[in-house]
Formats: sequence, C-alpha cells, structure tokens
Amino acid sequence: MDTFRINEKDNVLVDLSTGHKVAAREIKKGEDVIKYGFPIGKASEDIPAGTRVHSHNLKSALGGPEDYVYVPAKAWEKKEEPFEIFAYVRGNGDVGIRNDVWIVPTVGCVAPAVRHISALTGAVGLTHPYGCSQLGGDHETTKKVLRGLVLHPNAGGVLVLGLGCENNRLEDFRAFLGEVDPARVRFLNAQDCGDEISEGVRLVRELQALSAKDERVRVSVSRLRVGLKCGGSDGFSGIVANPLVGRVTDRLCAMGAAAVLTEVPEMFGAERTLFERCVSEEVFKKSADLVNRFKQYYLDHGQPVSENPSPGNRDGGITTLEEKSLGCVQKGGTAPVTDVLTYGETVRRAGLTLLDGPGNDAVSLTNLTAAGCHLVLFTTGRGTPLGGAVPTIKISSNTPLALQKPRWIDFDAAAGGKEERAGALLDLIRRVANGEPTNNERFDNREIAIFKDGVTL
Repeated sequence: MDTFRINEKDNVLVDLSTGHKVAAREIKKGEDVIKYGFPIGKASEDIPAGTRVHSHNLKSALGGPEDYVYVPAKAWEKKEEPFEIFAYVRGNGDVGIRNDVWIVPTVGCVAPAVRHISALTGAVGLTHPYGCSQLGGDHETTKKVLRGLVLHPNAGGVLVLGLGCENNRLEDFRAFLGEVDPARVRFLNAQDCGDEISEGVRLVRELQALSAKDERVRVSVSRLRVGLKCGGSDGFSGIVANPLVGRVTDRLCAMGAAAVLTEVPEMFGAERTLFERCVSEEVFKKSADLVNRFKQYYLDHGQPVSENPSPGNRDGGITTLEEKSLGCVQKGGTAPVTDVLTYGETVRRAGLTLLDGPGNDAVSLTNLTAAGCHLVLFTTGRGTPLGGAVPTIKISSNTPLALQKPRWIDFDAAAGGKEERAGALLDLIRRVANGEPTNNERFDNREIAIFKDGVTL
C-alpha cells in the first residue's frame, strides 16, 4: 500500500490509491484522530496500526455553539503584480466578464414562460420555485437573492418577469431593487398582457440589441470577484484540488482581487483556522457569529451539527465533518479574512470574504452569484454537471474523473507539479474572464436555487 502523511502531527496516513485513511500507529479508543495536523474526530474503538480508519471506528466530536477568543492576526504581506483582463464596464462602475441577457422571474409560477422566451431568444433563463407562499425572513431571503441576480454585472441586460398576483409583486420588487439602469433592466407582468411570450421576446430582443454594442476594455484583475465552492468531494479533494485553489486564491488576493468562501457547515471543526486570519476583532466577531448561528440552526431543527459528509463523500474516504471541513477551507488559502456577508449583501473588500449559506451545491452557487462573484472555482472528486449562472470552472481532484467526464470538468488538479498547476489554473481564470466559455456554459448547465427556511403557505 502506497501511503503518505499530510502533516507531521497526523496519526493517520492517506492511501494514494483510494484516498482512504489508515492508522499510522495504534490509536486508542477515545483518542483524537489527527489529519491535516488537527483532530478530525475520536476513535470509537481501539485502532491497530495499519488498520483502515473510517465510519466504523471514527466518530465526529462536534457539538453546538462555542466560545471563541480573538487573537490578532499576523500580518499577511503577500503582494503580486496584477495582470489585466478584458471586461465590460457598467454604468455604475462595476465590471462584468459576461454580457448575456438574463431572465429573472419574481415567482416560480412563470417558469414555463421563462423557458419559452429563453428557447426563442437564447437569453439565460434563471427559474426557481419561490416568490410566493413565503413569509417574513424567508420571503426576504428570496427577494435579496433575486436582487443580487438582477443587479449582477455579468448580465448585459435583465428581463424581470412577474405573474401579477404573487407575494413578490413586481411593483414591490421593483422598489426593493433600488436604482437600476432602465435601459438595461425591463419589467413585465404576465397577467397584464395578452401574449407574455411574444412580449417577453420583444423585450429580450431590445436588450440583446443594446448589449451587442458593448465592448470589452482592459481592467485590472484586482476588479475580479471569485467564488470558492466544492461539491462531491473525495479523499483527494482536501489534498489535491482544494490546496491548489488555495494557492490561486492567495495569488489573486495578493493582486488585490476578492475571493468568497461560503458553505458555513463545512467550516465546522476548521473554523479556528479562518478566525486566526481575521483582520479585526469586528470581523472575528462576525465570523464567530456566522458559525455559531448556523450550528444553532441545525439544533433548532432537531438535527445533529455533525450530519455530514454525504454518502458519496464517505465512499471517497471522508469520514467526519471535521475532516471534510479541514479539507474544504483550504480553498481559502492563507489570505486574510477581511469581511463577512449575510444573504443579499455583495462583496465589498479585497481579500477573503466569508458568506452566510449552506453547503448545498445549487444553493451555494446561487449564493456566490448573488454576492457578485464573476466566476466560481468548483472543486470535485466525484463529479457533477451542475453549474451556476456565472462561469463555473469545474476542477477535478483526480485524473480518472477528468478523463471520464470531459463535458463536466474544466481542469485536472492532479496533472503536473504544484506550481505548474497553480500557474495553469490562474491562466485558465484569465482566459475565462476574457470570454472563454466553461463547460457549464458550453452545455447550458446553469441553475439557481434559493435557500428556504420558513413555512410554506
């Protein structure tokens, strides 16, 4: 068996052929199992040296909300000369790396009309099932996410399509949006016209004609906002793909760009590695509240905080949520944590931002998009065709997946040396920012999903 130790403190080794763990020495029942240099749970029985370590003998030690102590972060002095990309400069000064026309429905009832208009025009239809039969904060979350989509700088124009009788009424949502460019954002209520399809097509054609006049101009990559996401992880995700993304995240942040890390439950057990990088006590307190609030959300619904990883994760060698989290957060590299966002807030600062939200792939992708990310780096060891409304660069943690699923995977993280791969991924990001399509764009795998936490009327 060919194995290696990730960190000198580890008492488990990783099998290079499977990604699963084996005991480096005897581990007694109740003893911490160490991987990445940190505990990933406790041994539920005595584990002899050389024995496979997995769900049968390793259990999570996660509990509820915790008290955290602020320690000022060490200075992060990485600087790198930014390169230029070609992007569209919007009227409000934002930049976008795409110029598509999006159709954003206020309510799920008009999804059929969105699909028809999209098929006839080539506009990107972003359907969802919400916008009605919701109350309070749950309804507010839907509106905030939809607002983030309507105002996204990657859209050269947006048709907001309503029904007419929904809770998220078009006139109310229009006021909720705030100031928009009336030439770039059009509104249509399906109940107010005889043929909503033909009228929708007419409005989309107008938006497409306007956006066709837009031209890309040189801007600094420091204007780029990159989302960080993993899904369908395996035992190599935290060893190969996520550290690679972390190295690229560091380089982008050193150039003045912004990176956004979400999937809050997949910070559980690894949160202190993020907290120690917070640039201020205020950011630390927001970060700690973010994690504790999400733990309490699980408990309020009668669910254990440790209810993760997924069956696919376990098949790939990941046993506990602590283990998954310690691999997951590596996408954030070593960059300083400069800000924390709740639903509907958009990226404000360079560096690494933490974004409220669950780990669900479709919800996370939508969350990152609504926060203003221009593209998403999505690592996976199991594979998925899912993509977001923005370019989604799918990064495999192993070469067999990249070879088997070329329609899904954009980049093989396991091919080549560390620095070579980091440079190649950074070059791919540059090309995608300049217009090269990702697989999710080529094959029209663009979905949105909105976090729901409330009653349905």
